[in-house]
Amino acid sequence: MLGINGGELLVLLLVAALVIGPERLPAYAEQLAGWVRRLRDVVRDTRRRVDDELGDVAGEVDWAALDPRRYDPRRIVRDALLDDVAPSRAAGASRAAGVATAAGAVGAVRTASARPAAAWPGPAPFDDEAT
Repeated sequence: MLGINGGELLVLLLVAALVIGPERLPAYAEQLAGWVRRLRDVVRDTRRRVDDELGDVAGEVDWAALDPRRYDPRRIVRDALLDDVAPSRAAGASRAAGVATAAGAVGAVRTASARPAAAWPGPAPFDDEAT
C-alpha cells in the first residue's frame, strides 16, 4: 500500500493520534469512515453500471490480456508483421509486375542515355533530410 509496510503505518497512525489529539480523534475517524463508505458505494455502483451496460459481453472480455503490465511493443510489432507475410508477398509480386509494365512504358519513352526504371539497382532513393 503506497510503499508503506505495517510498522511504518503503525508509526504514522501513532503520530497522527498524537498530533490530532484525543478530543478530535473520534470526529476525524468518523469522517474517514464516511469517506470509505462513500468510496465503496461509488465503486459498487460503477461495477453494477458497467455490468448492466456490457451485459453478457462483460463475461467474454479477457481482462488479463488487457493488463498494461503484459504490454510488450516488440511482440505486438512482431505479430503484426508476421501475420501479414503471405498476403504482402502476393501483393508485392502483383505490384512488382505492374511497376515493371509501367517501367517498360516509361523506358520506351526515355532517351537511350537515361537509365530505364526497371533496371534500377534497388529501392527508390530516400532523402532523410527532406521534410
